[in-house]
Amino acid sequence: MPPIESTIDIACPADVVFAYATDPTRFPEWQKDVVRVRLAAGRPSTVGSTFTTTRWIGRTERTTTQEITEVVPPRRWAARGVDGPIRPSASITVDELDGGSTSRVTFTLDFEGHGIGVPLVPLVRRQAQKAAPGSYRNLKERLESGATTG
Repeated sequence: MPPIESTIDIACPADVVFAYATDPTRFPEWQKDVVRVRLAAGRPSTVGSTFTTTRWIGRTERTTTQEITEVVPPRRWAARGVDGPIRPSASITVDELDGGSTSRVTFTLDFEGHGIGVPLVPLVRRQAQKAAPGSYRNLKERLESGATTG
């Protein structure tokens, strides 16, 4: 099954979008299902850094550790799950538009099941396809309103 891909245009420069959208400590501000994020050591800005994300999946909180696999500011960022029965892989690509005043953000999301998680992957994918667009709209609204400063 191909990854889930979504694109949204945000009226902000790429460096601003990239800095906010790829900071795991800010995920709870714009991703509707994120309850909390814990950094493993310091600020995870380099390849190999890890962070733990607790999300609402269905009616249950689930925690997954993710490892950052790619950081190319202000263009591309990626992370993958390293534990749990369902391991997400996510990437964010930011392209400049309109001479740099607007950014096109492409989100790619996929899931890999392990053990008991294998039969649950289709359900998790459907839930992500339904919920993710709301988070992306929330990201756009926060960035365009200036609510991300501080």
